[in-house]
Amino acid sequence: MTVAPARYDIGDQDAFQELVEPYRYQLQVHCYRMLGSFQEAEDLVQETFLRAWRARDRFEGRTSLRNWLYRIATNACLNALESTTRSRRLLPHEIGPSSTSFELPRRDVGTEILWLEPYPDAALPDVADGAPGPEARYDMHESIQLAFVAAIQQLPARQRAVLLLRDVLGWSTNETAELLESSVASVNSALQRARASIEASTPRAETLDLSAEDVKQRDLVGHYVTAWEASDIDSLVALLRQDAVLSMPPFPEWYRGPEAIRSFLSWGMREERRFRLLATRANGQVAFGQYIWQAEHADAPLEAHALIVLTFVEHAIAAMTIFVDPRLVTKFGLPATLAA
Repeated sequence: MTVAPARYDIGDQDAFQELVEPYRYQLQVHCYRMLGSFQEAEDLVQETFLRAWRARDRFEGRTSLRNWLYRIATNACLNALESTTRSRRLLPHEIGPSSTSFELPRRDVGTEILWLEPYPDAALPDVADGAPGPEARYDMHESIQLAFVAAIQQLPARQRAVLLLRDVLGWSTNETAELLESSVASVNSALQRARASIEASTPRAETLDLSAEDVKQRDLVGHYVTAWEASDIDSLVALLRQDAVLSMPPFPEWYRGPEAIRSFLSWGMREERRFRLLATRANGQVAFGQYIWQAEHADAPLEAHALIVLTFVEHAIAAMTIFVDPRLVTKFGLPATLAA
């Protein structure tokens, strides 16, 4: 539906909301890529709409409404990142070496760290970044995956913005320079450095489409669920790549390779526990709500424990990122408990 410009010009707030609401989800994804936090992305989109409403009399129509909103959102994100000394959200493998042998996870060590958050696919309905421009180098699926979002958190804030505007949204160099109030030469330099950093650190993961008739893909995920719910460590380890990584934010410990991961699972899947997984999707990837029943609470239901996000490369598990936060499970629309 097109809202009459006259209604917009005179400050009709209902008409304004009709104008901007179609851009909510793509702006939210953009802010998530910038900030690494789903909650903060939601907040920044609200702030973007508020700033746009207050500045509506300065919108002259020389650019599209979409581009104007992206300008406001990007600057809001840059301001948010510059206002804190902790401008990067991390995963455990980015803060220290892997554990070479099993160590009991220590939650207190990671309390001062801002951890990367997963993004629910339910908040990605029909988002295609508003038809990215011809210069885009990443499609929607690649640019929302956990490894990509984690990698761009390592970039300085303005490099982050340049990379997203140029290579994800496909904006021209001139458009990007205008938005950032920078020179073309500065934008090109920042983009070159950002690309080099991303290409050095980010493997291209597979996106498994479980609705597709790909028997191998469906079997792989099915075997994972069966093995986890049966506490079948051998079968789980058989699904891993040799360089697979298991991490569990907010715990700083992480494990690389089948044998290190096996030692952790041997502790985590001890006899007095039972598990169940419920399927969801996060960051365009296969994900599960994980539920635990413990013998010491025999009469209790299985309780939400964590959100597991899987990364596949060459039809094997390259990463298990286990976000140990029961609140995430319910945020993804899954129940807090299951009958034992």
